[in-house]
Amino acid sequence: METLYRDADGEPPARGITYYQIITITFIPLLDMIKRQLFLLLFFAMAPFYGHAQTDTTFWLGADISGTTEMEANGKRFYNTNGNLRENTALMHELGLNSVRLRVWVNPRGGWSGKDDVLEMAKRAKYYGMPVMIDFHYSDWWADPGKQHIPAAWQYLSYDEMRWQLALHTRDVLQLLKENNIDVRWVQVGNETTHGFLWPMGRAEKNMAQYAGLTKAGAEAVKQVFPEAKVIIHLDGGCDQKRYDFILDGLKQNGVEWDIVGLSVYPYWDIKAGLETDWHGTVRDFTANIKHIYEKYGTESMMVETGVEVSKPDEGKRILSAIIRAARNDSDGHCRGVYYWAPELEGAYPLGAFQNGRPTTIMDAFSEK
Repeated sequence: METLYRDADGEPPARGITYYQIITITFIPLLDMIKRQLFLLLFFAMAPFYGHAQTDTTFWLGADISGTTEMEANGKRFYNTNGNLRENTALMHELGLNSVRLRVWVNPRGGWSGKDDVLEMAKRAKYYGMPVMIDFHYSDWWADPGKQHIPAAWQYLSYDEMRWQLALHTRDVLQLLKENNIDVRWVQVGNETTHGFLWPMGRAEKNMAQYAGLTKAGAEAVKQVFPEAKVIIHLDGGCDQKRYDFILDGLKQNGVEWDIVGLSVYPYWDIKAGLETDWHGTVRDFTANIKHIYEKYGTESMMVETGVEVSKPDEGKRILSAIIRAARNDSDGHCRGVYYWAPELEGAYPLGAFQNGRPTTIMDAFSEK
């Protein structure tokens, strides 16, 4: 029987040793080894989740600067507050922003916001270590709640053909970015699709199932190229919970999966539309909506567009600061970032943040803690 029991060095136990001592000598080291192996297995099994949690805590501050190259071609130049010439992406980085949003049009005039132009801007963001949010409009020009025009080349497609073409376009653009090692973190499947997109085929009020099917085709295409990228469903009127329930309920009922809900938050337009009486109401209600979205759908949010009146820069800074603080601190941690739409745009557009090619004090809100 002695030879059946070995000590830690593999030798038979000494004469006179007790059974209890045999168990202690033989099996305790074995149990310790098993514990160590189990710990290592659990550690490596959980590592991806802990790693994701650590890298997913950044609060993203960005801007949609898609129009930069066209403005440059038209002779526009940008300067920092000291009057030094800057490329626009470099200027955003200098102002404390850590990511960039870029729109994609299908076959745009002049190629602006087409896939090659998007790649040019994405390369600039890459140089400054800024991840990119891609915003597919699925149109040849602007798409928003008031217009969602089918691209000219897609006009006569059937529903099934449209789904195939949308997915192909999505993969084509994203594959180009992937081949150039662009850090694509987020992808919007549609821009402000409060009423759907690709009208009339994907008009949500009349063809929710088709809008959902088109969205699903885009979302699946995103994951095929960038499996880790977050799919965003983007609506306007971030203060208005009802429009979010309508679209998100419809998508969910039709089997669409998404990762993040994107909000447009513009106090200026909310007041003009009669949704709010002042900017305080917008801040209060978009924050409540973000919490509601998480509670109902288990989905976090990002403010993918915002802006304030450039003609009142001091007031604008106060409002933008309040928006960023509320998104960061008052959403129970369910808002992951804030993006200013076209801060460099001047002229007829009232909600830029530049004057004479230079950032106003509005942009200082991004560097506040």
